[in-house]
Amino acid sequence: MHKSPSGSLGPGGLDLSQVFFKPIHNTAAPSPTKRHTKISVIGTGNVGMAIAQTILTQDLADELALVDAKADKLRGEMLDLQHAAAFLPRTKIQASTDYSVTVGSDLCIVTAGARQIPGESRLNLLQRNVNLFEKIIPPLAKYSPDSILMIVSNPVDVLTYIAWKLSGFPSNRVIGSGTNLDSSRFRFLIADHLDVNAQDVQAYIVGEHGDSSVALWSSISVGGVPILTFLDKQQIAYEKETLENIHKAVVDSAYEVISLKGYTSWAIGYSAANLARSILRDQRKIHPVSVLAKGFYGIDGGMSS
Repeated sequence: MHKSPSGSLGPGGLDLSQVFFKPIHNTAAPSPTKRHTKISVIGTGNVGMAIAQTILTQDLADELALVDAKADKLRGEMLDLQHAAAFLPRTKIQASTDYSVTVGSDLCIVTAGARQIPGESRLNLLQRNVNLFEKIIPPLAKYSPDSILMIVSNPVDVLTYIAWKLSGFPSNRVIGSGTNLDSSRFRFLIADHLDVNAQDVQAYIVGEHGDSSVALWSSISVGGVPILTFLDKQQIAYEKETLENIHKAVVDSAYEVISLKGYTSWAIGYSAANLARSILRDQRKIHPVSVLAKGFYGIDGGMSS
């Protein structure tokens, strides 16, 4: 029988190594061998192409399939990416209006949807996008029955739920981009205010992606130091109003970008690629994404981050 070293035994002979270091999941370690991967991006608008471009430059897939209803634009985008082959890692790029091009995908990223116009709330997009999803999700499930679906289209939490229902997939294989980008905006704004690197800030936005999101103030840390302790050590005055204004800026961020350039693209492109990397390479990272919330914290159903 295996015995724990005496140094890991606590009061009463409790094996502390088993208490504090018990794996979250009883699964094998990630394989060091890179397997063949395929990603499909549905929708070649500004967001879809930002995601595709980021996937290519970060070498996240061996195959990239693009799908869009507009055949001419779709072919143009495919050719434009293929012509950069000499400057990119080797990735096979395909495109078609037929969903059969997505066959065997490991990850399907859905960005297709009506564009959010200046001043329009995400919920106003709902009905138009639900009708669209009824044409998109079933063929994706048909051609890639073992894939993971990632929904980026807005309103993302509601559409992730719709996608789950339409796909027939287990809930753990249908996620939305959720508040992963909101959290990145939050970290940037805090870092900018404190003049530190955003990668040294740990901060999360949860709940709905957008207007009713929630900032987890108590979990914010800078360089591993709780935010209030950090402010005290740096002799920075704590101002509740400043923190609230930062959260408001997070909520307003997308609307500001849309009012200035007409759409958002690059930040969500990097956010989706960040999620794709974590999923396909089994990095065991924690992300605030839209998942089925039933049974958690007294929630009866729906998707939330």
